[in-house]
Amino acid sequence: MENLVLYRKYRPQTFSDIIGQEHVTQTISNEIKSGQTAHAYLFSGPRGCGKTTTARIIAKAVNCLNREKESAEPCNECANCVEIQSGRAMDLIEIDAASHRGIDDIRELREGIKFAPTKLKYKVFIIDECHQLSKDAANALLKTLEEPPAHAIFVLATTELHKILPTIMSRCQRFDFRKLSLSELTGRLQKLADSEKTKIEKTALELIALSSGGSVRDAESLLGQILMIAGQKKTAITAQDIRQFLGMTETKSAADLAGLIAQKKPSEAVAYLNDIVQRGYDIAEYGKNLLSYLRQALILTIAGAKETKNDNFMIVGLTDEEFEILRAQTLAMGEAKIKKTIEALLEAQSRIKYSPIPQLPLEIALVESCSL
Repeated sequence: MENLVLYRKYRPQTFSDIIGQEHVTQTISNEIKSGQTAHAYLFSGPRGCGKTTTARIIAKAVNCLNREKESAEPCNECANCVEIQSGRAMDLIEIDAASHRGIDDIRELREGIKFAPTKLKYKVFIIDECHQLSKDAANALLKTLEEPPAHAIFVLATTELHKILPTIMSRCQRFDFRKLSLSELTGRLQKLADSEKTKIEKTALELIALSSGGSVRDAESLLGQILMIAGQKKTAITAQDIRQFLGMTETKSAADLAGLIAQKKPSEAVAYLNDIVQRGYDIAEYGKNLLSYLRQALILTIAGAKETKNDNFMIVGLTDEEFEILRAQTLAMGEAKIKKTIEALLEAQSRIKYSPIPQLPLEIALVESCSL
């Protein structure tokens, strides 16, 4: 069996498999069921959110031999579906505009589109990163998008919608894909972990989801790497395992320093920071982790520090013990002190890059915060 990374192994094969983009899949499904598929689509959104995957499912759905009349879902079993799924379909043309951005490439496409499909009902052209097409190439594509032959469907995908010519946008049905929420990503990762028969703590999954920035592909790639490193680990993968793999400074370290700020101990806080530096941590990355920790303290203050961990969906990546420490520190510092500390640290972060002594801006911020 071919050894595939997780995001390829579990790539969605039907519209219902795609999570978080129901506003897109529902509309397109209705069009396919009614036989009123658009001749050109424009998919915009952040990387790794399902644009190209959706385009391939469209290619299968419109060419499926066994698709049920009242359904838009491809069967994934007929000859056409299997060919598309395996990447062998000659009538599914995928173009990477990052490397095929010239007018000659588009001219070649325009010549090829005139010919009827060799086997499928529709020729489907997927142009990825279409914002990278040169101006001449984009203009050459315009007329084809406006009046393509009946056997052609175009799907343009981009991560930078503002670079697309308005004239191209006007010729396409536009759909905006969104980043997935933390709960959606965590649920997806849990499903994959279950499929791989791997035990992993929910807190660990939350950390992976947070590190992916809302990208399904990045989250699944990261989970795949972690599963490979964990190997045959009999106990569940923990949040600590994830922090070590990602090179994150431990939450305990951020909590310890926040505790010294709450107790107004500037000398101990500066000494603690220098100990972190001596242990080889990147000072800018450490500052980000401390800011992230204090941000959760601010959120907890605003929401009400009496809440439990389960009551606040914005407090993530913490164990029950770590949450209780955060709550105690939140009550000790108060909202005003937390806000001023965050402001001081943000200012310090912007100065680290240009400081002759990298930790100096953070040291000053810590002394100021302890005096509040």
